[in-house]
Order: sequence, then structure tokens, then C-alpha cells
Amino acid sequence: MAQANEKLLQVVHECMEACNNCYDACLKEDDVGMMAECIRMDRECADICSYLEQAITRDSPFVTELTQVCATICEACGQECEKHDHDHCQRCAEACFRCAEACRAA
Repeated sequence: MAQANEKLLQVVHECMEACNNCYDACLKEDDVGMMAECIRMDRECADICSYLEQAITRDSPFVTELTQVCATICEACGQECEKHDHDHCQRCAEACFRCAEACRAA
């Protein structure tokens, strides 16, 4: 596997982990209703990152297309998470923006 894909794999995996952590932490917040869109975006983002990670490791012919979709979803998740002051949301937003950038560069 090319070194560029190894770096992308790392960034995608870190984003998936950040989104899963944020998702779990949001569910424990006092006002879960206020976190509904963040929770939804965390799930969408973690799922596409997980799928992209799998696609890269099996050398899917659709990696280029999937990276573009992943970038779009990561950007949206990052924008939602950065609206919230919680540390887990801010860390997730940072991971999402890094992932979106890496996916666009792939």
C-alpha cells in the first residue's frame, strides 16, 4: 500500500474514533435533545470513515469517489461539532476537518 494511503488510513481512523467518542459523550450530556444533530452527524461521519478505511485496505476501485463523499460528511460533522463548547465536540471537529482535508488531497 502506498505511503499516502497509509497516512490517509491513519487520519480516517482517528476521525472515526473521535466521532465515536463524541457520539458516546453527547448521549451523556444533560440536554441530549440539544445534541441531536451532533449525535446524528457523529454517526454519519464515523460510519463513512469506517467504510472508507475498509475500502482503502481492500484496494477498492471506488476509493477516489469515497474520499470525496467522506470529505463532505467530515466537513459537515466538523461544522456541527464546532458549534458546541464541549471538549469532546471540539476535539471531534478538529479531527473531522483534518480528515476532510486529507480526503480532498487524496
